[in-house]
Amino acid sequence: MISFLIIDDHPLFREALGNAVRLAHPDARILEAMSIKGALNILASEQDIDLALLDLFLPDATGFSGFLRLRETCPRLPVAIVSSEEDQRVLSGSISVPKNFVVKNEKNGADVTQAVRARLRELTPQQLRVLDLVRRGLQNKQIAVELKLAESTVKAHVTEILRKLKLFSRNKAVIEIGKINFTVPKPDPTKHDRAKPT
Repeated sequence: MISFLIIDDHPLFREALGNAVRLAHPDARILEAMSIKGALNILASEQDIDLALLDLFLPDATGFSGFLRLRETCPRLPVAIVSSEEDQRVLSGSISVPKNFVVKNEKNGADVTQAVRARLRELTPQQLRVLDLVRRGLQNKQIAVELKLAESTVKAHVTEILRKLKLFSRNKAVIEIGKINFTVPKPDPTKHDRAKPT
């Protein structure tokens, strides 16, 4: 029996997606989650999910941050961003994009990633820790708790991170940082080493 995990915080959309799945796979087993945290809890106990259908806008995720957290925790899980695409190749592990999809300025995209990698050296260890938590999908309030900082301090860090990386939004930062492996320094008041991107 094929199993689907629908991740969407809106009950009507979950119902609509479930109905669409059942039209194509009447015997499908369908599990539902309203957040990335809920999805990860399900995935921790359910090992046979064939495909996750993911909404990008969730209470605990912004842009691609939820997708990156799923990919980090369950790298083998096929994930489809909710869209009107009907191609079922993702069930076999292939990448499916709309038929008219064209990659524009691919070289420029690579240049942007390379530039971001170089600019990471300008960030302080604390800013790198904040950036890592942003990448993991945490909101400012959650980052403040995690790093024992005031929320206003976290906001200031995020603003400065975007300025230094020359990125226009938090979502763009999540996307670009998702392409880069970098070491996040552990909190140590006696050292001021900067992380080295790889």
